[in-house]
Amino acid sequence: MTTWHKPLSAPAADRQLARTRQSMAVAFIVLAQCLSTSLWFSPSGVAESLVLEWQLSAAAFSWLLAATQLGFIAGTLAFAFSGVADRFQPTRIFVVCSLLGALTNAAVTWGVTDYGVFWSLRFVVGICLAGIYPLGMKMLVQRVDSNPAAALGWLVGMLTLGTAMPHGLRALGQSWPWTEVLLGSSVLAVVGALLVAWVGQPHKQHQSPSVQTGLQVAPVRLNTQALREVIAVRGFRASALGYFGHMWELYAFWSVLPWLSLPISRSLLEAGHGWAPSVALISFCAIGIGFFGCVLGGLWSRRVGSARVAATALAASGLMCLVYPFIPGTWPLVQLGCLMFWGICVVADSPQFSAISAQQAPPQWLGSALVLQNGVGFLITVVSILLLGWAVQNWGSMALLLLAPGPVLGLWALQPLLAPDVQSSPRTLAKPL
Repeated sequence: MTTWHKPLSAPAADRQLARTRQSMAVAFIVLAQCLSTSLWFSPSGVAESLVLEWQLSAAAFSWLLAATQLGFIAGTLAFAFSGVADRFQPTRIFVVCSLLGALTNAAVTWGVTDYGVFWSLRFVVGICLAGIYPLGMKMLVQRVDSNPAAALGWLVGMLTLGTAMPHGLRALGQSWPWTEVLLGSSVLAVVGALLVAWVGQPHKQHQSPSVQTGLQVAPVRLNTQALREVIAVRGFRASALGYFGHMWELYAFWSVLPWLSLPISRSLLEAGHGWAPSVALISFCAIGIGFFGCVLGGLWSRRVGSARVAATALAASGLMCLVYPFIPGTWPLVQLGCLMFWGICVVADSPQFSAISAQQAPPQWLGSALVLQNGVGFLITVVSILLLGWAVQNWGSMALLLLAPGPVLGLWALQPLLAPDVQSSPRTLAKPL
């Protein structure tokens, strides 16, 4: 029996086509975010080769990673206070920053031999990333009609995959020189720029209702009054302190994965299994698996709330900080499984903290609050990356105990947000004390 379907009217067909195009645009933006953020940890993907060829200590290598973090902080503040992010279309900023970041990332392979020049180039890459990650977030908000928190989970998940990408390139071409892996990351960033350029800026009728009506992040106006009012809000203060604890652990953990993966790879190879995952493959999987933590955490937050998801992730990753150093080196499969579990938990709380802070911050100071939180958070990553890089060289895996205070602080800070009345009404604590 043939089923007859009533053809769509012309307006309905146009709306359906518009929705399809919007969905494709969101997918391309998320993919571009993954490709362009591969610039972030590109030196980590070739850590062994760089350390050997440049004769770098673990501390010197950590400073290269810290340079990117410092550049990101500087770029974020520059974009915020100059108003560039609001005066120009985010698609154009994203494209320019992706192309400039790709060029700067590749420049170190063009005969650079001075460590200071290398460090400066990584700092510029960090500045470019400030025009990629936050602007990618803004582009998504402009196009998502509902549930932007879920889109944020996908966005942070793609940032995580992008961070893992250099390790993936290394795993695919184990014999590649470190220069080719860095160039590969730059190529990926160029592709990301092309995708966003192709998507373009949405027409006003295709933007989300909140954007059409002007409900956007308030402009950044950091001053004494703003700081006092933001810090006085108990809910925002709880979220920000939790975020700071999360940031103490996250990037430092990612930065030392090559050192943690090396003994596992060697042990599995010596065990005579015939095949053992490379350092690059283990690092790629341990970071990239965080994508699922972000996405699944976003879905779970619909049922239990962002604070509980963040607290669960912090508790699980904090447990790994305490347990992993005491796993015997003769149990490489257990170590490998723990790294994968840790990789899921360590980043799953990131989009949740962003959602909580946006809910709790005073609306008139929302932009200032988010800049303050992110600026302090990334400054904390600089300290933890440098400290852990030095400690791993001297103490081995026992250095991971230094990460435990981050989740402990985060769990303590989140307690006010875990109360049942706050879970049912997120704005309960969004009032100054």
